[in-house]
This record gives sequence, C-alpha cells and structure tokens, in this order.
Amino acid sequence: MFEGRPDREEVVLVGRSNVGKSTLMRLLTGHDVTTGRRPGVTRSPTHFDWHAQKFMFTDLPGFGFMKGVPADQRERIKADVVRYVETNAADILAGILVLDGKAAVDIIDRHSGATEIPHDVELFSFLEDVDVPPVVAVNKMDKVDDRDERLNAICDRLGLYPPWQQWRDTVAPISAKRGSIEPVLKILRARFREAKRDELLQFVT
Repeated sequence: MFEGRPDREEVVLVGRSNVGKSTLMRLLTGHDVTTGRRPGVTRSPTHFDWHAQKFMFTDLPGFGFMKGVPADQRERIKADVVRYVETNAADILAGILVLDGKAAVDIIDRHSGATEIPHDVELFSFLEDVDVPPVVAVNKMDKVDDRDERLNAICDRLGLYPPWQQWRDTVAPISAKRGSIEPVLKILRARFREAKRDELLQFVT
C-alpha cells in the first residue's frame, strides 16, 4: 500500500504504463518528472503539492504489462492504485485516465472477453462508481490519422455514446510530448469552478 499521502485535495493521473502520464504531469506542474521509454518507471505515487492551497497533482503508477515486471507485482501495483483512489475519493477533484490514442482501441479489444474486462474500461467505470469525475486524456493524437473515428471508437469502448464531440467535458484529445494539452486544462478549469475552488485556476491557465 502506498504510504505518506499529504492531507489535501488532488487531481490524480492514472493509466497504463508508457502512455505519457509523466509527460502530462510535467506539463501540468512545471516540474521535472522521471520519464523513460521503459514502461513502469513510476512505481509509487508522485505528488506535487501547494501547501497554501491544500492541493496537489498526483501521478499514480502505471498498470498493465511491463517488460521485466512479474505478473504478481503488476497486479499488486494495480490493486494499490485502485485502493488509493477508493480510499481518497472524497478528496479527488478529478481522475485523469490517460490513454494512448494510437493503441487504446486495439489494447481494449485484445483484452475484451466473456471473463475479462480491459483495465482501461474497468478503471473508467471505477472512477465513476466512486464519484471521482473522470477525464479521459487521449494522448499521442499527433500520431493518429483517423482522429474522429479513433475518438469515436474509444468513446464506444468506454460506454460513451459517439460522436465523441458531445463528450468534450470528459474526453480530451492531447499530444503531451508536443505540449498540446489545452483540452485537459479546459476540463479541469470547469471542474475546479464546479468544486468552488477558483483559487486552483492558476494551476491550469
């Protein structure tokens, strides 16, 4: 179980390994975050907090397949992520589920079956179930040619009726590596206003 969480409200980033969570975290916070080509670089929560506002961004460890990481350890990481979100749900203003826009549909379809729910779909539903407002950051969109079709397919897999444009308050196409994350910032600004935390708008301008 993850230890040492600061006592404050937060926005959490969740998702599979190597989808660009840490790059997005760096853009949101302005701080250097460990990134790398090797999946699973982040193995414990990374918090960036502002004491005066009692607020932080938290990058949670990636889940799913990680080369060189045993299956039982991967399951423990996923269980810890789920437990963290469930335990702290009342203090989470938004849960950003980061997907790889180019690969997400194939990965979800590959793990769909009568006895299996894909991690991404499961986590999206879990965020809704624990009343953590989900934001789906569809990353690496600069590598996607059929943009609208791909976003519609992702919405369909998550149980959001296409077209994706009607979910702009939830679905954010971004390219974190290129610094293009305005759709995520726009959604977070709306969430902070809804939570009457206008003082946090300075972090998403």
